[in-house]
Amino acid sequence: MMMMLRTPMINVVIGEGGSGGALAIGIGDRVLMLEYSIYSVISPEGCAAILWKDGKKGKIAAEALKLTAPDLYRLGVIDEVLKEPAGEPIGPPWPCRNPSEALDRHLKEIERVEIDELLKRRYEKFRKMGTFIEEAGR
Repeated sequence: MMMMLRTPMINVVIGEGGSGGALAIGIGDRVLMLEYSIYSVISPEGCAAILWKDGKKGKIAAEALKLTAPDLYRLGVIDEVLKEPAGEPIGPPWPCRNPSEALDRHLKEIERVEIDELLKRRYEKFRKMGTFIEEAGR
């Protein structure tokens, strides 16, 4: 249902995005993420329990899942990392300095796109997630 919403969507991961909710977050026309947030369709412990039958190997699984904002940005899963101040509490409603600048910028960009084209791009973007290229010799 979210895939077909005829309105621009910007989703922001502000803590932990996981499980089925992660799938919904990924449908956004733009997905932003706070710098110290995590985003994955499975918890590291759940992944470890499935792969190694040992949930205690969560740290190994977390590294393999690439669930941090910088990793997900490099992989093209999210569109921007929102910087958080180190060691300085900001407080509610946002733990970052000025999310409105990023939200305004992204909204202005996607509002210029005709809705049918936006829906097409949204679908294509979502379908590209999880693709990979095998390197020769590996």
